Amino acid sequence: MAITLYDLCGRDERLRFSPYCWRVRMTLAHKGLDYTTVAWRFQEKDVLAFADYDKVPVLTDGDTVVTDSFDIMRYLDRAYPDAPVVGEGASLQRLMLFKQLVERSVTPALFKIVALDLLAAIHPDDRDYFRKTREARFGATMEAVNNPEQGRQLLKQALVPVSAQLKESPFLDGDTPSGADYLLFGSMMWAYTVSTETLVDEKDPVAAWFKRMLEVHDSVAGKAITVRDL
Repeated sequence: MAITLYDLCGRDERLRFSPYCWRVRMTLAHKGLDYTTVAWRFQEKDVLAFADYDKVPVLTDGDTVVTDSFDIMRYLDRAYPDAPVVGEGASLQRLMLFKQLVERSVTPALFKIVALDLLAAIHPDDRDYFRKTREARFGATMEAVNNPEQGRQLLKQALVPVSAQLKESPFLDGDTPSGADYLLFGSMMWAYTVSTETLVDEKDPVAAWFKRMLEVHDSVAGKAITVRDL
């Protein structure tokens, strides 16, 4: 069956920066699955009406429609069980705990580092919408939220257990990347694609891990277009 991923794009259609879409992209690459993408922008809600959903990622696999990045990862494990990324039972519970760390601590810290760069990377027609919705969410202007130094401090604190783990193994899931790596990498890749800001110190094990992640699966992430290329 043909797999299609509806994927957020920026001011250039080739710029794909959604942290949640990158989770799915890495999962698809992990499983060696072929797929096509449909570039989608924030206000194109009507395009996703068939999925009864208003944001990406949305994945279609033949007649099957799946929304939400983590649900898509779990679906791909069920539909294509070779090379699982999520697991079940206790391993699933641990991964869901790590997902909370990424979404509640890592991603907000990254947003403070790249907020204004992110705004610039978005398609001009979407910037007013993005500013309005995010300022309502944070209760502050984008300019006030943007604080790279504070963001790096918060990120370093959030990544303390990750850095410790990466001193023991090249990837969070051991000798090869899998679910936990893709959850964290999605957020790190989001910031990396839209900004040239330094995210972590080069001596931090996370920096070396990120470089390895760019190279896995035939460098699917390393070959991606970023603001450095535009």
